[in-house]
Amino acid sequence: MTMNISRRSLFYTAGIGTLAAPFIMNGSIVRAASETKTDMTISPVEARSFKLGGFRVTAVRDGMRASGVPNETFGTNQSADTVGALLTENFLPADSFVNSFTPTIVDTGSQLVLFDTGMGEGGRENGLGRLAEGLRAVGYAPEQVTVVVLTHMHGDHIGGLMEQGKPAFPNARYVTGRTEYDFWVSADRVGTGAEQGHKGVLAKVKPLADKITFIEDGGEVVPGITGMNAFGHSPGHMIYRIESDGKVLMLTADTANHFVLSLQRPDWEVRFDMDKAAAAATRKRVFDMVATDRLAFMGYHMPFPAVGFVEKAGEGYRFVPMTYQFDI
Repeated sequence: MTMNISRRSLFYTAGIGTLAAPFIMNGSIVRAASETKTDMTISPVEARSFKLGGFRVTAVRDGMRASGVPNETFGTNQSADTVGALLTENFLPADSFVNSFTPTIVDTGSQLVLFDTGMGEGGRENGLGRLAEGLRAVGYAPEQVTVVVLTHMHGDHIGGLMEQGKPAFPNARYVTGRTEYDFWVSADRVGTGAEQGHKGVLAKVKPLADKITFIEDGGEVVPGITGMNAFGHSPGHMIYRIESDGKVLMLTADTANHFVLSLQRPDWEVRFDMDKAAAAATRKRVFDMVATDRLAFMGYHMPFPAVGFVEKAGEGYRFVPMTYQFDI
């Protein structure tokens, strides 16, 4: 089978800052035989592309990391035993979890739209901030990105906006929600738990303000991509409906941040949800829609390549990862 590497699914192998040539076998790209290290901080650059109608969607893993005791982040209103039991039931360790960060690129043919920017240079000493490498691995340069969409303004989504004090995507315009931006730039955040995030937005986002288009619920990013309010995780968190030739993908950002703990138990409180009650209500509203309409969705912290489906199950939803649905 002939394969165009820049337009098909791929896995690249890299040391820190260095891309290695992959082996190609039966249309798949696998880790080079010389790669023997398994530490997550030196994981290979990974990207996966798939078709959505006339669009090409690519997931790039900005990085991954072990993230501590599960119930300190998920199910914070539950006991450690209750959270651990659900993880064990789903073949996962009860006392630790891995977090993955996945920006998304949508190539519409006329626009190259990037959703969120990962950790950026601030994360590289910990093996994160791999977005630029991933872009190049699939044949794109940062200079080709025409639109950068910020689903919200937590640090792992805006960290890659600037590089050495300059815009990392110099030819892009930016799209985000007005509610989110106004919250984070406000001096009202000083002296509160949101002050660190406020400083990050002042450093990473506000310098780009003259290139930002602010949208509201139902606003269009480019033809085929529209925003939807999904408040709770952050004050102005938004998700996006991507549609081409009758095919639909919901980009749900941080509506659900774990494929078991957030989806099977959508009412459980999450440490990083700023309004926990609103976030839980949003999770149920969004994933009821995704399940009922049998839509594909892409979640920023879902298992790479972060794409799948959900079905209603008990008090929540069961995650069904993608396989070959988009390839035939």
